[in-house]
Amino acid sequence: MSGDRVGPGVDPDLFRRVAGRFATGVAIVTSVVDGNDHAMTVNAFASVSLDPLLVMFCPEKIARFHDLALEAGEWAVSVLAEEMRDASQWFATRGRMLDGQLQGWDHARGPVTGAAIFKNAVAALECRTHAVHEAGDHSIVVGEVLSLDVPSPDARPLIFYGGDYRFLS
Repeated sequence: MSGDRVGPGVDPDLFRRVAGRFATGVAIVTSVVDGNDHAMTVNAFASVSLDPLLVMFCPEKIARFHDLALEAGEWAVSVLAEEMRDASQWFATRGRMLDGQLQGWDHARGPVTGAAIFKNAVAALECRTHAVHEAGDHSIVVGEVLSLDVPSPDARPLIFYGGDYRFLS
């Protein structure tokens, strides 16, 4: 093996660089609590099981969205299209105003959860929390899939790789 290599006590910066070599999609997870919309950009999202249909995302425990999503118990996932980079950056901004945070972003309400689903997304899912697992400074939130959609079937996905946004050619 070549390049940077470490033994016990792995350097967190090196870990970020190494883990960042795995290309991921980018998604926004949304929920509604007491009539208020909440949203957060994630790139830790994956399918888990076909029987039952399960997916997961991993919110950081200190993020406002973490406790709100768990309280809501239902949430939606919008897998972002290339043209949604600005939305990805906005919903990843810590400390942003929550009032009206969805204004200006084209979305509809999910038919099952009522959570926002972005109309330009390449894929959308509505979910109910199935399990939550401790995972260091994050939680692994596993959701049972309640509905599926492909809002923008011809759009290309937004990709995150090496600490930056990428696009399929």
